[in-house]
Amino acid sequence: MFYFLGDAICNASGFGFNGYDKNGEPKWNLVTNVYIWGIEGATSFKLYVDNWNIQTALWLRHVCYDRIPIQKRFATFFLSALWHGCYPGYYFTFISGYPLSEAARKMRRKVRPYFQRTRWSQILYDIITCFSTHLMISYICVPFTVLHLKQTLIYFTYNMYWSLHIAILLTLVLVPYIPTLASEKPVKQNICNGDVSEESANLKPANLESKKSQ
Repeated sequence: MFYFLGDAICNASGFGFNGYDKNGEPKWNLVTNVYIWGIEGATSFKLYVDNWNIQTALWLRHVCYDRIPIQKRFATFFLSALWHGCYPGYYFTFISGYPLSEAARKMRRKVRPYFQRTRWSQILYDIITCFSTHLMISYICVPFTVLHLKQTLIYFTYNMYWSLHIAILLTLVLVPYIPTLASEKPVKQNICNGDVSEESANLKPANLESKKSQ
């Protein structure tokens, strides 16, 4: 509610005007920072990130992701933690987000095509991935709220037994051995809004132009 109110105030002031679309209709999304339904219905870590803190994500992309030659995602996650502050909990959350994003990308690339054969299997895939995405987000974001190192270690060690970290590690190790099945439908790729995410984060404007020319 407060996010929509903030957008409305900026739009009423004229700050949200972002030109016109191809149909000549005005766009008022220049300062939009959150898409609620995109977050609540996210079926992947990438979609969750793309719909949360959108303008901050754009800033992170411009100042870090597009400028770092190697380990772009890790560097962007680390900068995001640094931008939030110096509490250890921030670093546990964002640095844990890096292997989570990598595991989610690998799982989607390998497993998703197996669920694209029928409409019901697609729905089942969306339900499973939506649940697992929110489960993982809730898991890694607890340090973000408790902030301190002692409470973070207690939570991960004695409450969760580092269980989902182990699951992420196993995913990174085992998923590459799953036979690759070509998807029947091309996966629509969106330009990453700035935070690190999935395949679309690797598509730079130059790459997009080369694809168009082909």
